[in-house]
Amino acid sequence: MGGRESSRRRRVRPLEVRLPTYFRCPISLEVMKSPVSLCTGVTYDRASIQRWLDSGNRTCPATRQPLPSTDLVPNLTLRRLIHLWSSTSSSSAVADDISSSPDPLPSLRDLAAFFSDPAVDDTEKNRLLAAGGLAPALAAQIVKEDAGMETVEAAIRVLALVLSMDGTHEGNGRVAISALLADLDGSVSALIAVLQKGSSLESRIDSARVLDSILSSPSDCVAEGTKISIAEKPELIPELVRLIGGETKVDPAAADAGLRCLTGILAAAGRRVRVPMVRAGLVAAAARALAEEDVAAGAAERALRVMEEVAACAEGRAAICEAAEECVGAVMGRVMRVGREGREAAVVVLWAVCCGGGGDQRAREAVAGASGGLAKILVLKQGDCSPAAGRMAGDLLRIFRADAKSCLAGYDSKTIHITPF
Repeated sequence: MGGRESSRRRRVRPLEVRLPTYFRCPISLEVMKSPVSLCTGVTYDRASIQRWLDSGNRTCPATRQPLPSTDLVPNLTLRRLIHLWSSTSSSSAVADDISSSPDPLPSLRDLAAFFSDPAVDDTEKNRLLAAGGLAPALAAQIVKEDAGMETVEAAIRVLALVLSMDGTHEGNGRVAISALLADLDGSVSALIAVLQKGSSLESRIDSARVLDSILSSPSDCVAEGTKISIAEKPELIPELVRLIGGETKVDPAAADAGLRCLTGILAAAGRRVRVPMVRAGLVAAAARALAEEDVAAGAAERALRVMEEVAACAEGRAAICEAAEECVGAVMGRVMRVGREGREAAVVVLWAVCCGGGGDQRAREAVAGASGGLAKILVLKQGDCSPAAGRMAGDLLRIFRADAKSCLAGYDSKTIHITPF
């Protein structure tokens, strides 16, 4: 009886309202009624910070930095976001703040905090997006000639959050994409510029995510010709490859963003971009991503799919075979830890370099030398795969045989199949 009562009390407990932390004054810890910013960039409620200053203090309470100026600048964007969160009304005034301010950077940072805060319900986020003018205001900052890199990156950050948010209404997402397409060349050039020389890895990831959102949009939102024109930008693929492979170490989030975008490029332009991808170093970058344990299964599957695409051209196969130990080893190391699409892509890659065109001895030796290599291929052949993938796995098994010392040697497959590309 007591257990049932306890369970009933838990069910009827009122919902707790989660307050976005940056809506609280750092001094009073209450929701700010009149947010103002010090020269240090920290925002406080006017009443709280004024009491602090009136007491003779000349440092920032949060940072403890000396204050060369005690001027209090109203943070209008944050005040409007607080009003939006706490009421049923919404306003396009936030967009006006961005468009008319000589320094829109603080407003953009407030917006980024708003859209990235899980305590803010998606309803409030969508209401702000639907209020009018916000997406065009963000897009305008990206293409603005005299906008500094920090401002451009901050605007891209907000757009990346909006476009990747699970709860973004389809209409709001389309409005954001349309705003970027209004000046397509300017928008894409700015996104590529951030990929090339962004101040942080996060900003480069944001740019790739915005580009991916454009490329993955339905054709009634973004025309196929538009996607192709983006995909064939000569500077884009090398930067995405650099994002995937990392400067010194593969970053899982960066690899995922880059691979998503490259998948969109392949869907748009297909075989026309295979060779440019190979020449940009995609094979080595994808192999590095596959070998990185922290890269999620979904990203690894995309790496296998793009490697499958480049294995369809002679230059791609040559690049894989040139670094067979690394590339084939990475494929074999991941093949059992991805979904069906990834496994089948791996089979196609292995078939292309071991069987296609007579096969390459370096690739065969790499498969033979991989831990549990042939056992994995046998499992793939016997598992849930398409008939074509099953036949390719069979070919791979037939080109290997064990000698008396259990060493593996290769011999040519006598079977004939239609090349899968």
